[in-house]
Amino acid sequence: MAIDEDSKVAPTLRTWLTHAPFSLALSSGFFGFFAHAGLVSALEKEGLKPQKLMGSSAGALVSGLLASGLNSQEIKSELLNLLKEDFWDPSFGLGLLKGERFEALLKNLLKCDSFEACPIPVQMSAFDCFRLKARLFTQGDLASAMRASCTFPGLFQPKWIEGRPFIDGGVTDRSGLLGVEDGERVFYHHLASRSWWRSKLGLTSIPRRDYQAVIQLKDLPRCGPNRLDLGAQAFDLAHEQTLRALDQVLLPLSQGHSQVLTDSWST
Repeated sequence: MAIDEDSKVAPTLRTWLTHAPFSLALSSGFFGFFAHAGLVSALEKEGLKPQKLMGSSAGALVSGLLASGLNSQEIKSELLNLLKEDFWDPSFGLGLLKGERFEALLKNLLKCDSFEACPIPVQMSAFDCFRLKARLFTQGDLASAMRASCTFPGLFQPKWIEGRPFIDGGVTDRSGLLGVEDGERVFYHHLASRSWWRSKLGLTSIPRRDYQAVIQLKDLPRCGPNRLDLGAQAFDLAHEQTLRALDQVLLPLSQGHSQVLTDSWST
């Protein structure tokens, strides 16, 4: 069914996604990768495949796994079997964990080593501590970039790449939309932030741009290193809510930019 991007008649999310190729953007959000994986599984179930993936932090993790060739069920299995000791390597430094065990875990999970070898194009951001701005990674070693993007400040020590220390991409690119192109159709999963400092700095709002549909899921459990047991619940809720959202009418926020919130119409 053809639709007009500029039409005043709002399509459903499903119609919008099937109208033309789209990119999938997954935001940062601590251990929000369980919810991202649930959303991805719902899209895969409905045959809605993105042409490109992008993400930051938790979004970079799921984007990288999916881009390398893992399907949603493989991602679900790996994440739900994740144990704290699989990535826990305390060490003295600017962060509780060294991060090497986490990177080794990624290397074992990925089906390819580099961005260039990924079946689906992918890009992700990490914060350059020397230049004090986010850098977009689109080539080179995939696990290294994923680790850098997931380096949550205080939890992981900075990841050094090309002589520079990098930390979580969500520091300044919480949405993971750093490399989006003008006119690119993007389906964006926004994980709501509970950080007081992000709210103070105005970093919690949903980015507005043309040709973008946004989903923000509700009532997801807050997972973490000591609450990995909540991962299955977050995955299932995200999966179920996304399936329901596909048949909801997009709620206009600005020209060419719409949002769908499951179980709620408030923004």
